[in-house]
Amino acid sequence: MAAPLYTTASGLLFHAGKILILMVGLPARGKTHISRAIERYLRWMGVKTQVISLGDYRRKTLGGAQKLPSDYFTLGEKSPETMTLRKMVSDGCEKHIWDFFEGGGQVVVYDANNGTQKSRQTLAEKFDKAGIHVIMLESICDNKEMIETNIRNVKISSPDYSGWDPDKAVEDYYGRIRDREMSYETIIETNWPFIRIFNVGEKIMVNNIRGYLQSRIVFFLMNIHNRFRMIYFARSGQSLIEHSYKADSDLSPAGWEYAERLKEFVSERRAKSLEQRGYNPNDRRLVIWTSTRRRAHHTAWPFLTPAQASSASEPAASSQSTPTDKTDQPKESASRRQVKVIEKPQMSEINPGVWDGFTPDQARRLYPEEWARFVKDPYAFRAPRAESYHDLSVRLEPILIELEREKEDLLIIGHSSVIRCLLSYLIGLPASEIPAIEIARGDLLEVVPTSYGVHSQAFHFWDGPGRRVVTGEGEVELDYLSHKDETNFYENYAEDTKGKKRVTTIDIASLSHGGDDYNLPHQAENL
Repeated sequence: MAAPLYTTASGLLFHAGKILILMVGLPARGKTHISRAIERYLRWMGVKTQVISLGDYRRKTLGGAQKLPSDYFTLGEKSPETMTLRKMVSDGCEKHIWDFFEGGGQVVVYDANNGTQKSRQTLAEKFDKAGIHVIMLESICDNKEMIETNIRNVKISSPDYSGWDPDKAVEDYYGRIRDREMSYETIIETNWPFIRIFNVGEKIMVNNIRGYLQSRIVFFLMNIHNRFRMIYFARSGQSLIEHSYKADSDLSPAGWEYAERLKEFVSERRAKSLEQRGYNPNDRRLVIWTSTRRRAHHTAWPFLTPAQASSASEPAASSQSTPTDKTDQPKESASRRQVKVIEKPQMSEINPGVWDGFTPDQARRLYPEEWARFVKDPYAFRAPRAESYHDLSVRLEPILIELEREKEDLLIIGHSSVIRCLLSYLIGLPASEIPAIEIARGDLLEVVPTSYGVHSQAFHFWDGPGRRVVTGEGEVELDYLSHKDETNFYENYAEDTKGKKRVTTIDIASLSHGGDDYNLPHQAENL
């Protein structure tokens, strides 16, 4: 079991000990991307983890490169001022590492070049003497296109190059790399456990890796990459029997309408986003994941149906007995060659057990003792014959690994409980906050993974049943949260956790998981 292991205050896997991962590699080799990915995965597991970046710390304490002495990044003799500044930065990062361990943290990823054997050895010996396990993780990249993409997308957007012409900034950064190459020493010291990863996931080598947690880190690294892709999340359409876990019902007429609108909106939004980033949408495939529940995978059917034949789905909307045999799905056509739909049984919604179809008031009245435990810990509580959110997270772990491995643009059409877990992983929310995330039908969340976290935007595209509220004056009220049916509340009800407010789809779009000294842009729009 590797989904959130602990919800205790300590958050420690005591048998694993404390671990320091020393990143090693030339600039623009994906070290930051790897560091943040490890941090996100281990935090989701419930392990107290932190990335300490030498570059971020230097920018935060000394400012951008413009404020540094001219010899700060060059080889050769350095001025006393430069030597003092460089020592202050390295000592400051080392202090942060010690402080995190002494404060109860378990894993630190030290994101720095660590490019000489002497510097690595000195640092490793200090922490090894304190009983901290040291792992060296070297990122090697010989893919020139990958290096330049990393420089343009990540490095020159930092404060070091504020106001620079992009091409001149790239040229200057290549100069930094050439200087580092002259003194760089690849890992040859086999007396320390090490991991060597090539081209951010293309190939991996390991030496003397031991124990459960270290092995989980290696397994995770075997599945990551840094290829640009876009991830979309949307709830499935309304079903004929909307508030029953046991009834695997078809989409209602409004649900089919919703599915058509989702297809149109995703196509428009994805094309716009890709064109803004310089990609041709026609050259990229969209992969769609759904559960095996009818209302989920039927919501994906319009993506496989030519626009002129979309009416073919209408008869299915009038009957609950739509066949699920693969031969009854839309036939192959030119319009669907760039779309692939995959059904994943692990993505079924959370099982509410005896609370199936209940409103919060009914659960509170009929099961007062269980309700009290639920309110105390909504994440770990399990109703009679039900799943907890912890159980669901364990079930979804293979999906998270596949999410990291997937290189195509991805649309996840799912149930709100499942989307809550997947979003908490990508955004970096603690496990205890998973039940607090509001996922409204009619909202599309666009997530773009980056080296420093995610760039996310939320879009509202649907005001039909399940979303629309008619007021007494006959006007349409679009506030989904102010009035909605709360039956089967595990799917439709977000419980406050630990006194914190509920997190809506729009809130998710405003969360940043970026570097310490600058944030990635975020935007929430209504279209």
